[in-house]
Amino acid sequence: MTNIVIFHSVLGLRSGIIETAEMLKDKGHNVLTPDLYNGETFDDMEQALEKFEEIGIAEMVSRTISSVKDFPSETVYAGFSNGGTSAELLAGTKPGARGCLLFHAALPLNMIGIERWPSSVPVQVHYAAKDPWKNQQLIDEFSKSVHQSGASFEYFEYPVTGHLFADPDSEDYNRKSSELLWQRAIQFLQDIE
Repeated sequence: MTNIVIFHSVLGLRSGIIETAEMLKDKGHNVLTPDLYNGETFDDMEQALEKFEEIGIAEMVSRTISSVKDFPSETVYAGFSNGGTSAELLAGTKPGARGCLLFHAALPLNMIGIERWPSSVPVQVHYAAKDPWKNQQLIDEFSKSVHQSGASFEYFEYPVTGHLFADPDSEDYNRKSSELLWQRAIQFLQDIE
């Protein structure tokens, strides 16, 4: 069993994230899905981004940190899109972190305030080949930092267009690529156990 925290995208804690958590629980994992929006969810990206800006980065960081205060420290942190920032922040700074799973997300350490990636925290990153939000330079900077630390880094690209292709609630959802993503993510979790 692995402790896993999954952070939702900018659209909020929608049913697709909850279904993902249930799938992982069925495989014997202990899963937490923090709701950083206190129940609000969005279908429209523009409205969701307005909500994120209204909350602000400092408050999102505060909510991220407080959301896991009662969860075991030996945890794999995962995040979808914007939630990847929360996952990366905790995986890179919280003692006991076991791994970092990033779905459609990856930022250089200096953008999150992390000085050095922990050598004991492996990373796996997943992106659509034609993701309009993907910035290869930022991904490469993050990859370089992880490699320099000595931690394992895996990067997977999928032959699909869109951003949230692994979120069944998204119009970008692609079942075949999503299933492959989860095969790889579950293997990542098994390797950590």
